Amino acid sequence: MPPLPDHDYPRPQLRRSAWGSLNGQWDFALDARACLNSPSAVMWDRSITVPFAPETPASGVHETGFFTACWYRRRVSVPTLEPGERLMLHFGAVDTVARVWIDGRFVGGHDGGYTPFRFDITENIRLATSESIEIIVHAVDDPADLAKPRGKQDWHLEPHGIWYPRTTGIWQSVWWERVPATAIASVAWTSDVAAWEIGIHAELDGAVIDRHWLQMVLSVSTDDGETHVLADDTYLVTNGEVQRSIALDDPGIDDARKELLWSPETPTLIDARLTLLNAAGEPIDTVESYTAMRSISTRDGRFVLNGRPVRLRMVLDQGYWPDTGLTAPDSLALRHDVELTKAMGFNGARKHQKIEDPRYLYWADRLGLFVWEELPSAYRFSTSAVERATRLWTSAIERDRSHPCIIAWVPCNESWGVPDLPESPAHRAYITALYHLTRALDQTRPAIANDGWETGPSDVVGIHDYDELPERLSSRYGDLAGVENRYWGDHVSGRLLFLADYVPGDEPVMLSEFGGIAYVPESETAETWGYSRASTAEEFRDRYTALLAAVRSLEGLAGFCYTQFTDTYQEANGLLFANRTPKVPLDDIALATRGSKSAREREREHRAALDAKRNARGQSGDD
Repeated sequence: MPPLPDHDYPRPQLRRSAWGSLNGQWDFALDARACLNSPSAVMWDRSITVPFAPETPASGVHETGFFTACWYRRRVSVPTLEPGERLMLHFGAVDTVARVWIDGRFVGGHDGGYTPFRFDITENIRLATSESIEIIVHAVDDPADLAKPRGKQDWHLEPHGIWYPRTTGIWQSVWWERVPATAIASVAWTSDVAAWEIGIHAELDGAVIDRHWLQMVLSVSTDDGETHVLADDTYLVTNGEVQRSIALDDPGIDDARKELLWSPETPTLIDARLTLLNAAGEPIDTVESYTAMRSISTRDGRFVLNGRPVRLRMVLDQGYWPDTGLTAPDSLALRHDVELTKAMGFNGARKHQKIEDPRYLYWADRLGLFVWEELPSAYRFSTSAVERATRLWTSAIERDRSHPCIIAWVPCNESWGVPDLPESPAHRAYITALYHLTRALDQTRPAIANDGWETGPSDVVGIHDYDELPERLSSRYGDLAGVENRYWGDHVSGRLLFLADYVPGDEPVMLSEFGGIAYVPESETAETWGYSRASTAEEFRDRYTALLAAVRSLEGLAGFCYTQFTDTYQEANGLLFANRTPKVPLDDIALATRGSKSAREREREHRAALDAKRNARGQSGDD
């Protein structure tokens, strides 16, 4: 699959050619108390650059105070529709509750600040009295609402502690797409390495005429400079969907299998083209997608990738940028983050308290990076909080379950939103329900019901420990046999590791948050913090190296996740500054992270040594 361009398709796993971006300049108005209920009452007094949130400098608004709602307006040219075609209006994410009008007619709404939604606006196009339409969006996002999934968005006026500026309104791409009367609406992929099969579930939407006579042609292939067709099959569409397992030609031996298996070292993707045929055998819709052959599971205290144990070397990634907040400056910035993560020796990233832009997942798929996906937390337990988080999490899993890079789901972090887990049956029932919901929606990946402490039902035991002394970490986790019911009175949480009614088995144990060493130049230390602090770049490198050496030596751990990828607002504990500049050379970080040089580095040094020998011989002969 060729790389996608800078302004790439916002939904990488289901792509069409007939689309257009609606990012750019929109009219804008703040609605501080959400007292305006009709577009006609709005005073349009400024503009905003979509998709950047109004709190960010890049938006052109940079309003960092409290406000409850805002309005967007843009007039756009109407694309020409062929007979039977429909026009879909897509929103990548709008925080939190969105309502949309076209030419003054209400189209619909959506509740959930991190997941996509769309509307069929074909009828609005038909009713349009000119060659353009007016789109109006109302976004409501109460900054004091602690029962909504809000992740790291602060409810204080100024960011404090580990929380950051708020994100209101549109913060991912807005775009339109032309689709036929009957179209491929969704594609979900699975893979079964043991059976050497790929599973597909494709669903249609739109007109129902002749659905029983529709067929779908599926072609899957790889491209290593030359296209290799793996399967090219035609299936009957039944009840508006196709659900099949595709048996591939199994080479049988590991060396040959490795050419097709996805891993961080060899991230082989399988390209797919789906073509919908009508009763006459004529194509009426075509989409491009991709998948991969890969399995992830847990066994005997280890993660198992494609049937082989793998140790996770992960970094906590908050997913913020200095001028653009939760929104990447562009898709190349997302690619750059994946590349930097790998360059620092990590094989994975834990996207913390954020459901990331799908284009980040595309680059993680393509370049080879494990990802843990995490539900942004609410901070107050209530019926509303349960309903909203469950709805959001279901939508997030549905959106992202086909990405091979995702190897774990994390629906709850550090008992946030369920602060009384040991005492409250309702809180325990909630995280148990979230765990089982996650496994019901996706049986192919591990799920961690509550990461950090107070572990309930889980496929992985995640421990958060920010002790700055390597020797204490070595002592604490050198022998995991006695940790099951330890009360962590001597460490940062002061919490039980396991809930009383949970009996641990052979789940992998991860040090899923640790480190947090802060370093900023002496002139910039005001109002920044970390879990510990280095005073110079050299001290920062040495302390990171010592800490990683201790953690890597703990053979009982199935992996680790270091805090954190970049400095984020007042938190100065990144390996990189907020602008993605390394605090110490990347090679030094990578060596400390891995504990040894990569195969590529060893090969490069070997070739350099051979070149040096040849040069030495040449010089000797000249003499």
